[in-house]
Amino acid sequence: MYRRRDTEPEVFLVHPGGPFWARKDLGAWSIPKGEYDQSEPPLQAARREFHEETGFPADGNFESLGQLKQAGGKTVIAWAFEGDCDPAKLISNTCNIEWPPRSGRQLEIPEVDRAHWFSLSEAGAYILKSQQPFLDRLSTLLSSV
Repeated sequence: MYRRRDTEPEVFLVHPGGPFWARKDLGAWSIPKGEYDQSEPPLQAARREFHEETGFPADGNFESLGQLKQAGGKTVIAWAFEGDCDPAKLISNTCNIEWPPRSGRQLEIPEVDRAHWFSLSEAGAYILKSQQPFLDRLSTLLSSV
């Protein structure tokens, strides 16, 4: 999601929940995303995952930002849409993880623990390095409109 401002457009990023990410900030944020199976169209899955991770609807005119492979091997397909929301009203779904690793102990965590609007230029320092091309593509898209 992005929103236009008088100075520079802003992008909506989320921070992953759980103890592994708790003290990580720069280079830890992400676009809201998730997994889907082949029976679900990718845009439909993206809209569903956005809502599940943030509690906000993903409505508007969607522009493809293409796909990329993250450092961990996951392929991510992304779209941009213009919208607005209050990060203080974030409501994320939860998941279970084993923590500490190999302990056998299950811990329920929010998939996303916070969200923030970043200027397009400052988002580059916060987003996962492997998702940086999405910001570049969004910048190109917005400069052509």
